[in-house]
Amino acid sequence: MQERRCNPGIPGADMIAVKVKGVGMDPAQNPLLLLIDQEETMVLPIGIGLSEAQAISLKLEGHVLPRPLTHDLILSVCSNLGARIEKIVVTDMKEGTYYAEIYLNQDGQDIIVDSRPSDGIALGLASGTPLFITEKVAENTLPFEEVLKQNLESIFDEGEEDEGEVDDGDEENPLH
Repeated sequence: MQERRCNPGIPGADMIAVKVKGVGMDPAQNPLLLLIDQEETMVLPIGIGLSEAQAISLKLEGHVLPRPLTHDLILSVCSNLGARIEKIVVTDMKEGTYYAEIYLNQDGQDIIVDSRPSDGIALGLASGTPLFITEKVAENTLPFEEVLKQNLESIFDEGEEDEGEVDDGDEENPLH
């Protein structure tokens, strides 16, 4: 059973283990990375760039490219330098921007590297490294069941709206 919470040695920095649920699009068609806790009770949507979304999607789908992507390169550099990637932590959100850290260990020395969450998570997927969010970041999560319900409602609402346009007697509707 995977550990749900851990403390990185920083006071008040309890962390929650998460996994990548997937990559999707928000209503404005911007890519979103969806992190979910191990019990699948809460979701953290993080806006990411298109290239990062593609890199993460390729990893999730198991694609192996003939040339390394950035996270593959970083993994190779770490390996060749004898550094082990221990965990990726989404640590904070300031002014709508999430921050992450990559925890490395080289010859018994801990090294923490600042990272964008999308880069850290792509690296975590490539290396099989555990992913975490801090309790502070968890305050920005949404209940998974609420997200699921909203998605189902939006799917069915869209269908009802389309039918409504045909049957509502709107004079501007050319179908009437």
